Amino acid sequence: MNSSPPQIPVQPFPLEYGLPNLARAIRGTAAVKIVALGSSTMEGEGGIVAFPYRLEAALRQEYWNRHCQKKKRMIDVIDRGIGGEEAPSEFDRLESDVIAEKPHLVIWQLGTNSVWQSPETKPPPPSQDETIAAVRNGIDRLHEAGKIDIILMDLQYVPAVLTPATCKATNDMVSAIAEVASEKKVNLFRRFELMKAWHKLEGISFDTMVDPTDPNRLHDSDWATQRLANDLSKVIFDAVYKIPAAS
Repeated sequence: MNSSPPQIPVQPFPLEYGLPNLARAIRGTAAVKIVALGSSTMEGEGGIVAFPYRLEAALRQEYWNRHCQKKKRMIDVIDRGIGGEEAPSEFDRLESDVIAEKPHLVIWQLGTNSVWQSPETKPPPPSQDETIAAVRNGIDRLHEAGKIDIILMDLQYVPAVLTPATCKATNDMVSAIAEVASEKKVNLFRRFELMKAWHKLEGISFDTMVDPTDPNRLHDSDWATQRLANDLSKVIFDAVYKIPAAS
């Protein structure tokens, strides 16, 4: 079965498990707080405006649109990305960088550096098993903290992770992230399949999808970063409004 979204323009997969804590916060009056955890996708790379800042603007605009341009909402997305990191290092700073912020939602981007970084990197990148173990433990810790929704974000579909040297590890990592999301019943934003569908179904070139200043052909372009932010904002609000307001 083809798992790519069939619509053209391609549409993102919906979030499977809902966002009850974010939904309650959206319907309240205090500022809504989201933490974006990950590596260079979250921190930002080169001259590309970082994904969390675009997502923040997209979420505020999506709320405005869905309320017929009659209501504004303070939605803050806190950037906790550090380029080059992977899930084990991110787990080590989970308490200080994520839980201490008391977010309603955590978006955790992972998997790319474990696949792409060379074993000669100092320190060497974690294995797939180490990466998945860290995210599994991190999910458990976020659940223990209470009242935090989770969205995992998998790898980008770009040439650097599709080479003969990386392709198998990439597909294995995408599958492993999906498995842990299913096991832990947390949401997964399937960036890899979404971008693959842009390329395969819409015919969007890698020259459009990849930052033209990146010689490694790894990082998302300005165009791709903005479209991902718009798509994720839509599926977030789709999930929020599936949950009926308390009577």
